Amino acid sequence: MNDRRIRSLAIIGGGTAGWMAAAALSKSLQGMGVQIRLIESAQIEPIGVGEATIPPIMDFIRQLGIDEGELVREIKATYKLGIGYREWTRAGHFYFHPFGPASPGIGNIPFQAYWLKMFLEGKAERLEEYSIQTIAALRGRFARPVHAPNTPLNKISYALHFDAGRFAHYLRGYAQARGVQRTEGHVRHVSVRGGDGFIESVGLETGESVSADLFLDCSGLQGLLIEGALRTGYEDWSRWLPCDRAVVVHSERAAPPNPYTLVTARDAGWQWQIPLQHRDGNGYIYSSEFSGDDAARALLLRNLSGGALSEPVALRFRPGRRRAAWNRNVVALGMAAGFLEPLEATSIHLIQRGIAMLLKFFPDRDFAAADIDRYNRTLESEFARVRDFLLMHYSQTERAGPFWQYCREIPLIDSVREKIDLFRSHGRILREESDLFPVASWLAVMVGQNIIPRRYDPLVDGLDSQRIQTRLEELRSAVRACVETMPSHWDFIQNDRVCPLP
Repeated sequence: MNDRRIRSLAIIGGGTAGWMAAAALSKSLQGMGVQIRLIESAQIEPIGVGEATIPPIMDFIRQLGIDEGELVREIKATYKLGIGYREWTRAGHFYFHPFGPASPGIGNIPFQAYWLKMFLEGKAERLEEYSIQTIAALRGRFARPVHAPNTPLNKISYALHFDAGRFAHYLRGYAQARGVQRTEGHVRHVSVRGGDGFIESVGLETGESVSADLFLDCSGLQGLLIEGALRTGYEDWSRWLPCDRAVVVHSERAAPPNPYTLVTARDAGWQWQIPLQHRDGNGYIYSSEFSGDDAARALLLRNLSGGALSEPVALRFRPGRRRAAWNRNVVALGMAAGFLEPLEATSIHLIQRGIAMLLKFFPDRDFAAADIDRYNRTLESEFARVRDFLLMHYSQTERAGPFWQYCREIPLIDSVREKIDLFRSHGRILREESDLFPVASWLAVMVGQNIIPRRYDPLVDGLDSQRIQTRLEELRSAVRACVETMPSHWDFIQNDRVCPLP
């Protein structure tokens, strides 16, 4: 039998996507004899829009066997319990999207169902009061989960904020220690085989030609291989996601870092603030139809908490995805695969999913069409579900102004309309098992954006109202008592025995 195993793999581009792939593949393919080479230029700085993550990043870190405390120290990370939305629903309003599961149900009645009955009757507190992630975040406190059965401390879910450049550099050291070869240089041309259209090699500015069996395109928005060479095509989602510009800047940290990302609605888009140990990451995502670039830059700079540490960097993008993230012998990751604004911090997660699915369908040199097709359908679904969640944020708002009025008029995708209609009717949340966002996320965002059901689930009437009220008060009291035991977020980072600051 002919040996058809993949023997060589070339990653084009570094940054977060390239080095995440190099780290994961160098560990997972260990012992298979696959030579992994990453080509990047030190002259190309990471864009830095993806400095916030969601909880699955912790699985990625643990699967690599990386010590969490060491990583947090080395990359100047902070912890993240969720996202705070300021003035998004309407002026003067704030709501919080926490990580973690919803509070426990009563029998077969889920939390959101019995909470909603009491809330509609004016007998329950705001949703945030029953979430340990929310109360801890808003009080600036943090702790990892501990074994404390039947308490909220047992189910604390968290992610990280980190310096994207430092994260990539850390993974570079990890990958190189496992045999990944790094080559400095720019790709000047791409050679395509005449018979089947596969990528044969890339030519560098040094004159070197690098061939491989499998190529990963981590070259950013340009998609040097997936689009530049293979002309895969791009599915533009601008009709659903209105923003197409970003301006990004780092600033001095003016206060101890909060354990959450702050999102603030602006006249033509939204601004983020991501707290790190040594600075804040800031950006303004906006629509060029409703704001000029100079005005956007000025708005961002005058709304920083601390002084700017650099000149703002501008980015233009089209929201959407490649028509196929895997084409022939090229797999696109990161912005080469598509770009969805970081409103829910999904950029790094989509890289992670692309890597995980590549390992699940890792090819031989025959590149079976069935594997490639399934990979592409899976990634298409992943991107689409993130798009749907983002669309709900934009379409369900009460803010005044031309941009937000335009957002309210965006035609809803059927799947989004169905979710909203089901929730408005009886507070039901339709979720497929493979959905990225859990029930608690849909609940927090829909209620936070004032999507209030007309009625509650009739099955809740099988529960005694006093029993429900007692359970809600027990949950609320337990959350507050647990939060009181937590140190401040900054004290945790400074004093954690596995994460001392240098």
